[in-house]
Amino acid sequence: MRRKNLSGAACPIARSLDVIGDWWSLLIVRDALKGTTRFGDFQKSLGVSKNILTRRLRTLVEQGVLEQLPATDGSAYQEYRLTEKGRGLFKVLVALGQWGLESLADTAPVRMALVDRTHRQPVRALEVRAADGRLLEPGQTMMVRAS
Repeated sequence: MRRKNLSGAACPIARSLDVIGDWWSLLIVRDALKGTTRFGDFQKSLGVSKNILTRRLRTLVEQGVLEQLPATDGSAYQEYRLTEKGRGLFKVLVALGQWGLESLADTAPVRMALVDRTHRQPVRALEVRAADGRLLEPGQTMMVRAS
């Protein structure tokens, strides 16, 4: 099945998925958020084939999620660094991880928890709040055309 191009869709979720909608891309961003920068380290962490990793990294660079830079150690290698756009996916991955911790706990081989690196305290669940601070639940939001 051919992949449908969603880059022109009005829905921001559809356009976002057009950029990062496959699991390899999100796992690459997850590893980059943890500090991975080199092709070989991504490959080792993910266990992905070189051709798939090459394509996903190229797309993430083309979309401005990652940038490719000379290695900081002065070697001939290239490194991949998250851009501001890429770092913006942090909240998406936290939300996805929190959903997995809550909804898939019974299938997890190891119990995990998301904690603050400095104080080792649990991270509060992400919430969707109105401008006035009210907690919003599914069905209490809608997408409208911005003026």
